[in-house]
Amino acid sequence: MKSQLKSFFLASFAILFAAGLIRFPDQALSASIRGLNMWWEIVFPSLLPFFIISEMMIGFGVVTFIGVLFEPVMRPLFNVPGSGSFVWAMGMASGYPAGAKITARLREEGELTKLEAERLVSFTNASNPLFIFAAIAVGFFQDIALGMLLAASHYIGNTLVGLVMRFHGLREERLFRNERRPSFSLTRAFKELHQTRIKDNRPFGKLFGDAVLSSIQTLLMIGGFIIIFSVLNKLLFVSNLTGYVAGVFRLVLEAIQLPAVLSIPIFSGLMEITMGSQMISQTGVSILFAAMAVSFILGFNGLSVQAQVASILSETDVRFFPYFVGRLLHGLFASILCVVLYKPLYLSQSAKSLDAIPVTSSPNMDMMTTIFHWMQQWGPPLTIVTLMVGIMILSARIQK
Repeated sequence: MKSQLKSFFLASFAILFAAGLIRFPDQALSASIRGLNMWWEIVFPSLLPFFIISEMMIGFGVVTFIGVLFEPVMRPLFNVPGSGSFVWAMGMASGYPAGAKITARLREEGELTKLEAERLVSFTNASNPLFIFAAIAVGFFQDIALGMLLAASHYIGNTLVGLVMRFHGLREERLFRNERRPSFSLTRAFKELHQTRIKDNRPFGKLFGDAVLSSIQTLLMIGGFIIIFSVLNKLLFVSNLTGYVAGVFRLVLEAIQLPAVLSIPIFSGLMEITMGSQMISQTGVSILFAAMAVSFILGFNGLSVQAQVASILSETDVRFFPYFVGRLLHGLFASILCVVLYKPLYLSQSAKSLDAIPVTSSPNMDMMTTIFHWMQQWGPPLTIVTLMVGIMILSARIQK
């Protein structure tokens, strides 16, 4: 019966989605182009280098080396192997869904148990600093000081999620394993690196080609999700369904003394982060309320990112539900941290900016903004060239 209901629901959703495309073709086309632009301007060029280098570092044994060194830190704090430090760092630097991609890869290599992978994926999918500072703070709010508040709330909240999720699955897990030796040993780390490299006997050219093809395949999947959810979000809005669903959010916001005008932007942000953040910036509410709303949807990741993670995890035995719980916790923690950090990280910085004549931004902010605009300009050509290289590699292998 449950399976039949699922089939009915999925079929009904597909029919309604198709009907929406037929009813609102212009809006669907514009939303599709918007999603495509976001993918090939920002997502593809920003994630591709991290995906390729992570695949190569796994193959060369570097991740194993890092895992041995950071085992004494990651095991007590987050109850995951030391290799989780690599996933955590790459996830924050490159943005979602890099953490899920690398976690799934380590699970396939046997570096993580099922429960360890579920703990790790719950707190290693974060927004990258470029998106927070350049796109949201500067691009949407034109407020440089807001970037520090959002980033601190986001990354500290993510760490708190990891500390909470360390208790996930303790009853299912074995109490102790002798092969786990949480002690720092540079010699043992080098030995593990060498053994991993010998075990993966692919030559450099083969390893690099595999990394490129695997990264492109994942990024194409991500692009599809971005476009589909951009269209879905637009169809819900133009068909007035967003307003009906947002009514529930309006009641919740009124109950916790937040502006009801944030209901529709928050709902849109739960579907797709970029559109929701932009809508929040246009509501005119106080900056604290806006920061809380943006922090929540950044922590929640949006259903678009969650669908990407679910697709990546579906190729392994790692369950999606712990990740979803982590997203709810992250959104809650980040929103609370916005209130706590609002005065020291935002008001103080804003006061300094007002005192400065002329008002200038820091070099780091200027650099991030420059990189963001550079990617918007050169991202599409880079995406096309990379896809052509991937086709050439794949064609050469087929001919062999």
